[in-house]
Amino acid sequence: MASVRTIVRLGLAATFAASLTLPAWAERIAVSTDDGLQEVLDAAADGDVIVLKRGEHRGPIRVTREVTLEGEAGAILNGSGTGSVVTVSAPGAVVRGLTIRGSGRDLEKMDSGVFVEKSAAGAVVDGNWIEGNLYGVYLHGAENAVAQGNTIIGIEEGRLNEAGNGISVWNATGAKVLDNSVRYGRDGIFVITSKRNVFSGNRFRDLRFAIHYMYTNDSEVTDNVSINNAVGYALMFSNRLKVSGNVSDGDRDHGFLFNYANGSQITGNTVLGRLQPAKRWTTAGTRSRDDKEHGLPTPDAGEVAQGADARPGPTKCVFIYNANQNRFRDNWFEGCEIGIHFTAGSERNEMVGNAFIRNRNQVKYVSTRYLDWSKDGRGNYWSDNPAFDLNGDGLGDSAYRPNDLVDKVLWTAPQAKVLMNSPAMQVIRWAQAQFPALLPGGVVDSHPLMAPPARPKTVAEGGQP
Repeated sequence: MASVRTIVRLGLAATFAASLTLPAWAERIAVSTDDGLQEVLDAAADGDVIVLKRGEHRGPIRVTREVTLEGEAGAILNGSGTGSVVTVSAPGAVVRGLTIRGSGRDLEKMDSGVFVEKSAAGAVVDGNWIEGNLYGVYLHGAENAVAQGNTIIGIEEGRLNEAGNGISVWNATGAKVLDNSVRYGRDGIFVITSKRNVFSGNRFRDLRFAIHYMYTNDSEVTDNVSINNAVGYALMFSNRLKVSGNVSDGDRDHGFLFNYANGSQITGNTVLGRLQPAKRWTTAGTRSRDDKEHGLPTPDAGEVAQGADARPGPTKCVFIYNANQNRFRDNWFEGCEIGIHFTAGSERNEMVGNAFIRNRNQVKYVSTRYLDWSKDGRGNYWSDNPAFDLNGDGLGDSAYRPNDLVDKVLWTAPQAKVLMNSPAMQVIRWAQAQFPALLPGGVVDSHPLMAPPARPKTVAEGGQP
């Protein structure tokens, strides 16, 4: 048992630490379930700490002072089913340690568990349990606001398009979304028309997109984990992103989707395909995705296995659609229908040091042009490359070509799959091997690696976050 002296020292240390962060005149105000919470907030002074006692408190409320609103264990804030439960308008205000329920369901009004207005620059939403609301947290123009350490459980039932996002960010320069856990709803994080944001250390399950970027530049997506979502990371119409250390584990359609995302660094990410039941992606229902997302083509019939048997998910580890001048280095793409799919004129993308492991098709790229996926004498690792390394330099002695003329025929005419084992197909492949000039344009790795780089550890394996 700790001595009295030790307890006193700890108490003094805590008091001193608090004095460094709170004004000397700040009060700590306890609020019971019978008190008028809004009246207490309106009467508080900047720097006060408003502590909600255990039990159910009535909302909605508006925080107009630079106060800290926090809850004891078991403190619940219930909204009225209309509007947002907590609206924050004061810069620097903090909402911490509460269970927050009961927002409205109006998408146009952005009804949220916690709605942070433009005036609330630097506000913090920290360590809350936010469940059953339309939007979990909405950072609406609040510069340098932070949402961290929250658990957000969105709306599970009903149509997906009628659900809100776990965390939405609109025009909030410098905002950070850190170490949250998001499940159910539409997107885990949706950001639009913003810049200099950091999304790091978050976990996402059972959503449409884990992270969805639109028109957001000079930002970071690092060390996040996406599990069993339709798409892991959809990065669209955004430039100069740092995308590093993220995991997509068993997502359905795409691990990463880049649509007009340019000039970005994509390094050290992992996509792991998992065997999934066919009903998870062929059966239409209230929680299934639309036929098209943002005008992007749906998976081709030839890419989707038919019948009741399980198939790998994602369909594509990486889908690159009109995305240019990106650097893909030291990523791990494993167990997908297609390792990487290039289309719609994507140009000047660098692919070096990546590992393509056990994908049914390593690359889909239909073009008459040649792309060499190596740089400075180093390429990528391909698990299906039967290469030799006679000089022991760690590189294959011959170039690796993931696709041939037969692949091109199958992609343009999927019905030709019934002829795969025919003598005609065998003759075409033999002729290409004997006369390389017959090979179509496409991807060539002139310096393939003989061994894969070390795969980044997933969280379950003791990795970050």
